[in-house]
Amino acid sequence: MKKIIPPFLLTIVVASAIFIGCSKNKDDRSTVHVRLTDNPYNAEEVNVDIKQVTVKFSDNDDDWATLDTHAGVYNLLGLQNGVDTLLASGTFPGDDVKEIRFVLGTDNSIKISGVTYPLTIPSGSESGLKIKVDKHFANPIDSILIDFDAALSILQTGAGDYKLKPVLKIK
Repeated sequence: MKKIIPPFLLTIVVASAIFIGCSKNKDDRSTVHVRLTDNPYNAEEVNVDIKQVTVKFSDNDDDWATLDTHAGVYNLLGLQNGVDTLLASGTFPGDDVKEIRFVLGTDNSIKISGVTYPLTIPSGSESGLKIKVDKHFANPIDSILIDFDAALSILQTGAGDYKLKPVLKIK
């Protein structure tokens, strides 16, 4: 003889399974992927030396986490027209990101008409480039796409030097 499961018991079992499957991680940790892209700019190369990416996950000034960064020199112009690259990722407590900081190195340059010029950054290598994010993650794994806008970031001085005053935007 077959036993029939009462409908209300079946409903409770299914609802419990859905609730457990959709609940937050036990340790309330989130994983973030920081991706980098760029808008078009009239140069052959715009190279930015990224050493480290850190994330601030609360309003406390001491709550910075260093992400697993793919350090290197990135040609921003290779990251146009829907192309991006994974720059850093990591897991941190909670599900909010307040700020992201790029720590830059000294190997920054711009190539125009076959000539490579150094790009100087007023304070980027000292304090890093900070961008306000204020993003709440609805999922335990999420991505943040940052547009490093070369067209708005490059300034040519009267002496023919080039300065990088980064304009970073969340997309």
